[in-house]
Amino acid sequence: MTDPQNAMLALGVLFVLIALRVPLAVALISVSFAGLWHVIGWNAAMGSLRIIPYSFAANWQLSSVPMFLLMGYLAYHTGITRGLFRAARVWLSWMPGGLAVASILGCSGFAAVTGSSVACAAAMGRIAVPEMLKNKYDPGLATGTCAAAGTIGALIPPSILFIIFGIMASVPIGELFAGGAAAGLLTAASYIAVVVIWATLKPSVAPRVIEPNLRHELLASLRETGPVVLLAALVFGGLFGGFFTPTEAGAVGSILCAGIAAMNRMLTWDSIKRSVEESFATSALIFAIAIGANLLARYMAISGADDFIRELFAFTSSSKLMLLLTIVVIYLILGCFLDPLGAMLLTMPIILPLVAREQIDLVWFGIFLGKLLEIGMITPPVGLNVFVLKGVVGDSISLGTIFRGVMYFLVADMVVVWIMIAFPEVIMYWPSLVSQG
Repeated sequence: MTDPQNAMLALGVLFVLIALRVPLAVALISVSFAGLWHVIGWNAAMGSLRIIPYSFAANWQLSSVPMFLLMGYLAYHTGITRGLFRAARVWLSWMPGGLAVASILGCSGFAAVTGSSVACAAAMGRIAVPEMLKNKYDPGLATGTCAAAGTIGALIPPSILFIIFGIMASVPIGELFAGGAAAGLLTAASYIAVVVIWATLKPSVAPRVIEPNLRHELLASLRETGPVVLLAALVFGGLFGGFFTPTEAGAVGSILCAGIAAMNRMLTWDSIKRSVEESFATSALIFAIAIGANLLARYMAISGADDFIRELFAFTSSSKLMLLLTIVVIYLILGCFLDPLGAMLLTMPIILPLVAREQIDLVWFGIFLGKLLEIGMITPPVGLNVFVLKGVVGDSISLGTIFRGVMYFLVADMVVVWIMIAFPEVIMYWPSLVSQG
């Protein structure tokens, strides 16, 4: 067998290991190292294993990952964002499906502090789903809204997906963040449209909630959410305005988050300890997977598999649209089985050369990829956010009911994907402003 054929066989072995539940980092590193050993010998393979982890981890921008993770975990464990849903409820209860709309906007606000889909879905599921069920909302609508709205968490910055993509593809993280914010807001708008249309056509799924909306309640909701809004404005205003680097923005955000929690008497030693521990653990996992992906990229290049893969995708050379549609299908399938970060890092060594061949803007593609990966968080049979919601609601609502509710939002996601392809300027306007600044 030729080296490219061996590389494709190695990819097959990699997917078998993943299917057997071998940790992704272990599978990537072991298969890539074995392939390098076969192609260039033991000593050179060992040299790659020594050099690549150091060259990757030495990238200064990676220090923003634990900083933003710490900011998100502090916000989650101290509960400073809990008032977002209550504020949205007070202001939006007049709308059809007002509580579900409030959940979507609550997730959007939560996303600007945590950057985690799972954290958004879990937090809003605990807060909003019981409230909606108490007000006779359809269980599918209640849980489906929170599961889908959780995907906004990894689009609106800070997004770990965009940080890792920016480093590996050598594109500005600030521009990815700006475009991710646009994609997140577009997604939120599409989800709100789904809820409003669903509740208007079938009022029984979302009975109107009568709120007094007294002035003092409106003002109280603003006081409750004001510090969180100010936190997001300072962190990302400083980042996009050029006052902070991504690492500095994450550090400032973590300090401000701890300060807000302390002022609200929500900061405890246990919350600090858990936030730091989870930040370290998640950072180590991300770095290990990314190092494995870099080793795989080295193996693909040395073995000549890049040219082999380009030949396999020769049918996409007729147009950029054909390539993008193929990529959409690939990631929708991968999203059924892999978490977003794993799917991205596993495929970047293969997909990026194809994208570069078609001269597709890498900032736009990074945002587009982020959206596709987040759709995978709610696709059956292994939509992670759906299982998170199932864990929150327990046995009172079946997994099938949650997936039924999510299906409406998947249609909205497909519309958003079409808009991103047909009208890229919708997403790229804010990144262009950041690049000019």
